[in-house]
Amino acid sequence: MMTQQNIQQDSWKQMAGVAATQLIEDGMVIGLGSGSTAVQMIYALAQRIQEGLRIVGAVPTSKATEQLAYQLGIPLTTLDDYPELDIDIDGADEIDDTLALIKGGGGALLREKIVAASARRFVIVADITKQVSILGMKMPLPVEIIPFALSPVRKRLEALGAFVALRHIGEAVFITDNSNFILDCTFPGGISDPLALQAAMKNIVGVVETGLFLQMAEQAIIGGPDGVKIVTLQP
Repeated sequence: MMTQQNIQQDSWKQMAGVAATQLIEDGMVIGLGSGSTAVQMIYALAQRIQEGLRIVGAVPTSKATEQLAYQLGIPLTTLDDYPELDIDIDGADEIDDTLALIKGGGGALLREKIVAASARRFVIVADITKQVSILGMKMPLPVEIIPFALSPVRKRLEALGAFVALRHIGEAVFITDNSNFILDCTFPGGISDPLALQAAMKNIVGVVETGLFLQMAEQAIIGGPDGVKIVTLQP
């Protein structure tokens, strides 16, 4: 059952998604993000295409995004055909004041990071509830790992101070689009030094990628009770 808060939050996501599509111009090759706010952006993009916008193609960051975009008539392409994108628009689970992010709540963090790194501009769409002062205070940090390495990687993540949980859907272990596992890492008190933590985690053999997106986003479009706010990273 939808609560008033859920309805309100959905309207904020929709506002942000619609605003983000105004950054997309004719002739662009774009990245399409994953998650609930990115879905709102994808619907708004489909509407713009129906009204005459002509993009070269879109690279989806997950199988779910690919399916939705296909159903809505958005032309799709791949990084093999276009290894450099004009813009990537994606959601986030947490955003701090420096536009550092936690992503991967939906399990698509690896493809999301590949697409973001392939874009000239990486822009976040979100609602105001995703803004935090310290990363990791509300959401665990997802880490995508090779299944074969589950036990040693878990042990090493715990040594970094994390409470580690293997992600499940119901009774089954969650499997990513890349056939990997996700370990959700909770840090009491949040993540005080994201750059150091990222480096330490990426140094663990068996870790494929983390949900820390650092020094990547240049802008965030955030919907809230006062409308749409645009946060731009200052050089």
